[in-house]
Amino acid sequence: MADYYDLLGTARDADPDTLKRAYRRMARQYHPDVNKDPGAEEKFKEIGRAYEVLSDPQSRARYDQFGEAGLGGGGAPDMGDMGGFSDLFETFFSGFGGASAGAGSRRRGPRQGDDLRLDLTINFQEAVFGIEKEVQIRHLETCSTCQGTGAKAGTGPTTCGTCGGSGQVRRATRTPFGSFAQVVACPTCEGSGQVIADPCGACGGQGLQQVRKKLRINIPAGVDSGTRLRVANEGNAGQRGGPAGDLYVFLSVQSAAGLRRDGIHIHSEVTLNYLQAILGDTIEVETVDGQESLEIPAGTQPGAVLTLQSKGVPKLGNPVARGNHLVSIKVQLPTKLNAEERELLDRLAGHHTSKGHKHPHKSGLFGGLFG
Repeated sequence: MADYYDLLGTARDADPDTLKRAYRRMARQYHPDVNKDPGAEEKFKEIGRAYEVLSDPQSRARYDQFGEAGLGGGGAPDMGDMGGFSDLFETFFSGFGGASAGAGSRRRGPRQGDDLRLDLTINFQEAVFGIEKEVQIRHLETCSTCQGTGAKAGTGPTTCGTCGGSGQVRRATRTPFGSFAQVVACPTCEGSGQVIADPCGACGGQGLQQVRKKLRINIPAGVDSGTRLRVANEGNAGQRGGPAGDLYVFLSVQSAAGLRRDGIHIHSEVTLNYLQAILGDTIEVETVDGQESLEIPAGTQPGAVLTLQSKGVPKLGNPVARGNHLVSIKVQLPTKLNAEERELLDRLAGHHTSKGHKHPHKSGLFGGLFG
């Protein structure tokens, strides 16, 4: 399906009145009674679906954050981690025998706002040592014009005439087993028990407004890809005085050239020439702390792993304790030798042979050197 804003021909920051005008214009254009072109009816349905989502602040915020995937399939509210199980259960089973009063009362009371998700990418160094990042989010806040009541200044909600303020109506349902009386949320006031005759122009009567906000997120040392940070009360504002949801920041860490992370340890490789490996040396190695000196013991073998203590990643929640930086050694043998180098190595090979080593002149280590 096309983007909902594109379907209505509006910008993503369009206010409720602009959305309503755009919907009416598009609906008139594609109404099946007016437009007989093939596909007009399907287009009309898509326009209706788009306006249904975007006219509600909660569903619009989920759509802006996650697209259609955030609408919970076919526009049903996203229940997250089973947060809506009780309401779902009561939708099917409440009301039979008058047992649904609790459900209606809960709908009239405060409702917590939705949690939001923010995906944030940081570099390798920032993940190791932590950083404070400024981010921008879009979320719902209590309307500053009506203070969340949804009513125009100087007015207020009035008692719903359909349910008499109870927020519930009784409906008879016929089934193969007989007729049942079911108590459901009032369709006029949606269970609130009140209606707004003169809605607030700023929020369209919803009591909530979508705003852009800058936040500073504190990222602790030692995080990794997949780490989830919770920022309390920075999700969508609640309705009817309910608490705000939370903002969850999911981190993704970029790789660093030459460095590989394994938990709290960091791995890298260095290549030595054969003389450094035989005689030993001191070299400079790039670490997350900058250049560090690494002692190469004489006789270091290819594939050896040398350790720089406490130059790895801090433990998450305990930045004093750090892992190690492990350096794997590769030894590069020469493919060509000049006359002087060959003479010196011939003498060394002869010296080893005289000491009882049985390596032929052109085999073993020296055979590899002269190849």
